[in-house]
Amino acid sequence: MYTISGHHHISMLTKDVKENNQFYTKVLGLRRVKKTVNQDDPSMYHLFYGDVTGSAGTELSFFEMPRVGSTIRGTNSISQIGLLVPSYASLVFWKNRFELLDVQHGEITKYAGKDALHFEDNEGLRMVLLNNDGLETPEYWSAWKDSMVPVMHRILGLGAIELTVRYADRLDKTLKELLGYVEASRSEHEVVYQSVAGQSFGEIVVKQQDGSAEKPGKGSIHHIAIRVKDEEELRYWDKVINEQGFRTSGIVDRFYFQSLYFRESNGILFEMATDGPGFTADASVESLGKGLDLPPFLEERRAEIEANLQPID
Repeated sequence: MYTISGHHHISMLTKDVKENNQFYTKVLGLRRVKKTVNQDDPSMYHLFYGDVTGSAGTELSFFEMPRVGSTIRGTNSISQIGLLVPSYASLVFWKNRFELLDVQHGEITKYAGKDALHFEDNEGLRMVLLNNDGLETPEYWSAWKDSMVPVMHRILGLGAIELTVRYADRLDKTLKELLGYVEASRSEHEVVYQSVAGQSFGEIVVKQQDGSAEKPGKGSIHHIAIRVKDEEELRYWDKVINEQGFRTSGIVDRFYFQSLYFRESNGILFEMATDGPGFTADASVESLGKGLDLPPFLEERRAEIEANLQPID
């Protein structure tokens, strides 16, 4: 039986790709590791940020939608992104940095059992920095040496991802019985699940909320991608998920990884994505994120695609 080994990436919507690039590279100090397009609609950018190579579990990805409206928050949504930092001192560093750079943020508090600092980007995307406090992280995560953030305080990778749903019991069944997550803690307000017992880098926090479903807009989260090793594992999950009554997309070749999509009972979109081949499939480590990279099936349309995109840098 295969198991989920953590998060792979998480994908959001942005209205302003230039401001988005500025925030995630200059404020958060992440590396832009891939500048490409939405493979299903190449008129829009698809940007990825992460560690030096955009390793699985460090990736934040954004689809540019210039005409998108504001998000109307509600239930049945991926409601917050956790990002791991090395220590409590790192939270103090980031609180001071956010104050200096006028980033909306709260006070240092507790969240999902960890020291935490909640903040939002310029489009209202809700995030929280979490004190990893010396816990293990995947050995392949590798810091980008050119980040402007001091190495002892840099963002390590993805931590707890929060899902707010109307029917938490249904999601509980999907996470534990279908995907093999374990319940790490339970309180009146939330349940914490882990894909790797005892580790922060694969956590999902579930909150139950009635009311209207979220209406997506700028700063909303489109889907969560969880990590599998290779296409053989994807085929296994495709079979198992269909047997449980969910409809899948079938395996989709995204060139940088292979993917499988399905929606659980509350409508949350899950992607399963393979570790490889990764973002160096068409670029050197040194050149990652600099030019416009296109998958082979779009390369013949490069001139048309570039003509419809506005420069970012």
